[in-house]
Amino acid sequence: MTQRLPLIIFALVMAVIPLLPGIPPFWIVLLDNIGLAALVAMGLVLLTGVGGLTSFGQAAFCGFGAYTTAVLTTAYGVSPWLTLPASLLVSGIAAVLLGLVTVRLSGHYLPLGTIAWGIGLFYLFSKLEFLGRNDGISGIPPLSIGAFKMLSPDTIYYAIWVAVLLSALLTMNLLDSRTGRAIRALRRGHVAAEAFGVQTPRAKLLVFIYAAVLAGLSGWLYAHFQRAANPTPFGAQAGIEYLFIAVVGGAGYVWGGVLGAAIVVILKEVLQSYLPYIFGGQSQLETIVFGIMLVLLLQLAPQGVWPWLMSKLPFKPTRKTPDTSVKLEHRERAPGTSPVLLHIEKARKQFGGVLAVNDVSFDVNAREIVALIGPNGAGKSTTFNLITGVLAATGGKILVQGKEVENAPPQEVVKLGVSRTFQHVKLVPDMTVLENVAIGAHLRGNSGAIASMLRLDRADEAKLLAEAARQIERVGLSDQIDQLAGSLSLGQQRIVEIARALCVDPMLLLLDEPAAGLRHMEKQRLAALLRQLRDGGMSVLLVEHDMGFVMDLADRIVVLDFGTKIAEGTPAAIKRNPDVIKAYLGAAA
Repeated sequence: MTQRLPLIIFALVMAVIPLLPGIPPFWIVLLDNIGLAALVAMGLVLLTGVGGLTSFGQAAFCGFGAYTTAVLTTAYGVSPWLTLPASLLVSGIAAVLLGLVTVRLSGHYLPLGTIAWGIGLFYLFSKLEFLGRNDGISGIPPLSIGAFKMLSPDTIYYAIWVAVLLSALLTMNLLDSRTGRAIRALRRGHVAAEAFGVQTPRAKLLVFIYAAVLAGLSGWLYAHFQRAANPTPFGAQAGIEYLFIAVVGGAGYVWGGVLGAAIVVILKEVLQSYLPYIFGGQSQLETIVFGIMLVLLLQLAPQGVWPWLMSKLPFKPTRKTPDTSVKLEHRERAPGTSPVLLHIEKARKQFGGVLAVNDVSFDVNAREIVALIGPNGAGKSTTFNLITGVLAATGGKILVQGKEVENAPPQEVVKLGVSRTFQHVKLVPDMTVLENVAIGAHLRGNSGAIASMLRLDRADEAKLLAEAARQIERVGLSDQIDQLAGSLSLGQQRIVEIARALCVDPMLLLLDEPAAGLRHMEKQRLAALLRQLRDGGMSVLLVEHDMGFVMDLADRIVVLDFGTKIAEGTPAAIKRNPDVIKAYLGAAA
């Protein structure tokens, strides 16, 4: 209830504004335009600011929503309210068709792709006869409830802002969920998200469709607000402006979309109204001044105005502590030390003319800690990537619990009970430690996007967060649970990655240089934790350069050099092996 209090207060304020005596009608028109822009910007917050997918074409989805209701109401006499699901459906179908192609693009090709189809759809709207070509469609009937018709800006005002508030609530619910964490993880790249079971193409398409549906809703309201629809508001310039609104407000924040819409719409109106008087109406300088002012604003608040304002508040929002009494079911552990969890037979990986992994073979048994060591460039991390499906093997076999994982994607490998950390930390820096760790439990939850938006996922979500809190406590970072992951030291971030990997409840834990950046006592605590995991039935395969740490911890050691296995055995045997001494440990060993 406390978290929803600002939303309730904002709703009450917006409800009272039209009732204030003497309020100019122009202000109501301005607020209507702010609400319409905020709906589109809210979708871009999720798409660009959270999902990391830059789109310049959202205005085209507004056109789908507007033209759908325009055609159905004027040509077929359908009630405006009945055209709402049709407008949203048409926008969603268009998003599916465009998204299947667009979300596969990366880098600068993605925004260029959205610009291309945005321009294409704008010209399509202006050339189709049944859409009225450049003149568009006029005479669109107003929204009505019984005999009450929303003909004026102050009457449709409540319909617009109810849509904004409901959309904001649904969007916040979505972000505060298992699905929302998966979407937020995409911004830092797909490798880490996929390692914990996130289907990245599906997550990207989901957020693309959601943003398009919000834009379609804005277009539907716009058509009944203006009572006309023509191509002009749905072109590339409008698409660029919508993205600009999201960036100015704060591209990663729902309320940043609303604030950005208010700033841009009001600033444009003020400049258009007063600059002609200042400069004698000689030229249209408002666009130049508008651009300069927004650049200065972004210099002041490079992450957006909303997070800048929030940083100035004397209090910080608090998150409810997860109830650790609720628990997820655990995997059944192997009973003894003989069963083979991981079997690698002549694994090979070749990059062009470089042989990174050369016919490497070894096993990891149940309840065992195996270390994979070797000089830099020996192929250790590449071997990890072959095991976890990040890279496809050129040859050989890799079996997990007797099941071959040849060319299986990471999402399938993790289902077999294999989880990992990374040589270079892959956390989402602007998510809390709790949220980052909870990504590891993604496959242990069941609730989807619709359930999350309607808040039907609370029991499932409580279990996931409770599991994340338990693993954070297990690795000794309970006092950092609500801190942003980006604010932690490198050593602490590596420990957070271990907690995230443990949330999978794995049979086999792969750790890539887990002790790097840790102090002596922290290494001792990590070693104790790994022994505890082994005694509890988990196996560990780790890559590490700290030989003292490895020799005291590992049951067996596998040594690689230039992608080839040169030795395997107990720590004592490895210390005496002449090939290892020559290639890695040095004569002094």
